[in-house]
Amino acid sequence: MEATKKRKREIAESFSNGEFEVTFPHMLENIQWNVIGENVFKGKSDVIQNCVQIAEYFKSVQTQFETKDVVEAGNKVVVMGTGEFFREEVSINRIAACDVYEFDDEDNLKTISSYCISESK
Repeated sequence: MEATKKRKREIAESFSNGEFEVTFPHMLENIQWNVIGENVFKGKSDVIQNCVQIAEYFKSVQTQFETKDVVEAGNKVVVMGTGEFFREEVSINRIAACDVYEFDDEDNLKTISSYCISESK
């Protein structure tokens, strides 16, 4: 049981910190990622395509992610944190984020709900 809890937590934290590729093998084919108020990505290929686009953006800036808290309950993991993005050492954006992950009984990602709020600099 502990190993499965740790595995879910690692998958969730990796995704929240922009380490998308390591999470791909843990996604169900019918995964859904709802970026609240922005977009809904349905299916593994759609989710991966969006992750690749975000990863490309991350390559164009310096990123600083900080996990503030992780809450686990049953097949759900919630990751709360912040992200700051820099270009030429100048902060261009800072967000507060909360990602809610739902897993199946085999530790595969079923749904992700992301809440991202831009903070004032």
